[in-house]
Amino acid sequence: MTETEQQQAILTKEQLIAYFEQGCKPPEQWGIGTEHEKFLYQTGTLKRLAYDNTPGIKTILKHLEGHGWQPILEKGKSIGLKKDGASITLEPGGQFELSGRNFSTIHETFVETKKHFEELRSICQQIGFFSLPMGVDPIWQVPDISWMPKERYAFMRDYMPTKGNLGLDMMTNTATIQVNLDYDSEADMIKKMRVAQALQPIATAIFANSPFSAGKPNGYLSYRAQIWNDTDPDRCGFLPFIFDEGFGFERWVDYLLDVPMYFIYRGETYHPAQGLSFRDFMDGKHDFLHPTMQDWETHVSTVFPDVRLKQFIEMRGADASCVHHIAALSAFWVGLLYDSTSLDEALQLISQWDLQTIQEIRAQVPKAGLKASSGTVQVGEVARQLYGIARAGLNRRSKVCCSSDEVRYLDPVKEITASGITQAEDLLRIYHQDFNQDINKLVNNWQNLQLQSCPND
Repeated sequence: MTETEQQQAILTKEQLIAYFEQGCKPPEQWGIGTEHEKFLYQTGTLKRLAYDNTPGIKTILKHLEGHGWQPILEKGKSIGLKKDGASITLEPGGQFELSGRNFSTIHETFVETKKHFEELRSICQQIGFFSLPMGVDPIWQVPDISWMPKERYAFMRDYMPTKGNLGLDMMTNTATIQVNLDYDSEADMIKKMRVAQALQPIATAIFANSPFSAGKPNGYLSYRAQIWNDTDPDRCGFLPFIFDEGFGFERWVDYLLDVPMYFIYRGETYHPAQGLSFRDFMDGKHDFLHPTMQDWETHVSTVFPDVRLKQFIEMRGADASCVHHIAALSAFWVGLLYDSTSLDEALQLISQWDLQTIQEIRAQVPKAGLKASSGTVQVGEVARQLYGIARAGLNRRSKVCCSSDEVRYLDPVKEITASGITQAEDLLRIYHQDFNQDINKLVNNWQNLQLQSCPND
């Protein structure tokens, strides 16, 4: 939104519905946005990087300015960077996130992601740190983590423990890959949201990569997914109403209106939301503030379900990983959602499931991964089917670069679904067989040994 649009007062619910209608784009304008996070550690000590320390995250941000990035400031402190439509932001515990540009092909996304890791590595060698893309920090716990100097995180830090047991773990100790895709109409959005919600647990299983926490195996393949299950039921998790007959933009607005607000941002100041939902805020129940479209845009970004509708659709189910798996997740969802035949095939597949089936699978996946099941639905078999559907969709897209189409980015999905062995299970094998159950050795040798059969270059 423009600054003028952001300052527009909210007078009717129709304005909120129109916000999502404005996200509709014709297929020729559809883009692919990829976001990915990673943990940063000191070389040798394996301590997570703090903001002000040496080496520290502030230093890394400053070094990246030498690569053409411009600082994003909050009260005089650099809290992120921006360049050419991309941004680098800091999660509460210093997880380092690239929100990439909106590209038309996965080829471009892959090049951008690879360049980002190369820029980080060039700085690593200068100041003594390394990046670790996993779904959960395998070593440190919440009390060990330094918080980033962003005021909104102070509000969330106080609020989270009132809603779930693992909210602070989510904020400081998890990292993800996220794919953002477009829709051309309300009907198209409904199809994509339903497929994305039903299949999110399958993506979680394929990309499971968080089997360690607090220095040892945690009993999960995707502990990150389990953490989200105990964070905040008001704004996280599975949304069954997506499958209701009347689902659409208005129903999504109704959901958001009843979610409690975190805060209200005015100028450079965060104000307490006084326990109000956005519906309460619109009804004039705040002591002295009245809602604007900027407030709505902020509120839309403070719900964290498995699949999130903004002016595009966010797929939020995968653990963080390296360059090739980041591209693979984009390829997986683009192949399923950006080809009409593939989208219809995926819809037909999930039409055979009821809500109980989806929820049972979702509950099992954090521990069981591809071995999860409900009735006759076997996650490993569904994952293999989806690989085939996504592959065919990418073939039909026929986006060729250097004599190769986008199908090649699905190679990690092909390998995992064919073998039935996730990254997490491979890491557990290496931990026991090669490192004598020493998590520090495993982490310290991360880049040199190119663990998870997933090279970082």
